[in-house]
Amino acid sequence: MTDLRAVFFDLYGTLAGFDPPRDQIQARAARVFGMEVTKEGIDAGYHVADEFLANQNATKPVRTMSANEQWTFFSKFEQLILQGAGHNVDLAVAANVWTEVRKQDYGFALFPDVIDGLDRLRSTGLLVAAISNMNTLGRRLCDDLGLTGHVDFAITSGETGFEKPDRRIFEAALTRAEVAASEAVLVGDQLESDIYGAENAGMRPILMDRFNGHPDYEKHPRVTDMESTIRVISEMR
Repeated sequence: MTDLRAVFFDLYGTLAGFDPPRDQIQARAARVFGMEVTKEGIDAGYHVADEFLANQNATKPVRTMSANEQWTFFSKFEQLILQGAGHNVDLAVAANVWTEVRKQDYGFALFPDVIDGLDRLRSTGLLVAAISNMNTLGRRLCDDLGLTGHVDFAITSGETGFEKPDRRIFEAALTRAEVAASEAVLVGDQLESDIYGAENAGMRPILMDRFNGHPDYEKHPRVTDMESTIRVISEMR
């Protein structure tokens, strides 16, 4: 097997999550309409909704949709979250809950184990970078999340014009890193956009399953945190 030279990470769900946590955001919005939800239910709902998002980006990226198309999409996205939490509502109600979600002040924050894990990987001589479907510049993304100095760079759909699983965003990252696909690993939480996309680009995938959405997954290594990620990568070298 070719020597490993670079490790690429997905961002949302792999390195970072909502701040405050998504279950708290959803609980506040749902409560306005008399619905109570649990963290377990919201996690289950997001598992399905995020796959819905990944499938959409594989055909017509959400960022390219009209405002009306995006509104319809996120109404369905919210409907799937609520279904996972045990509430079967129509799209009109889901749209109202999504409106309440959007009213809240929230952002993204790195998971607690990320900085130490990234630094440990870089200390072994590996190039470490991020590949994200976020509609912003990679440098700004690193600055905003505190990744600057802990990754070598970030590549985004906002600057390349391509969303994962399109192989061209992976190829842009490989070109910047100056490594071959066979010399790189991609760690991500979504089967469609991350795992299948990395496979198609010739990279070695690792499934990051922080929320235990794929407990029986076996095709590629499955990890649940940075510690287990580092262990698997060490075994690959």
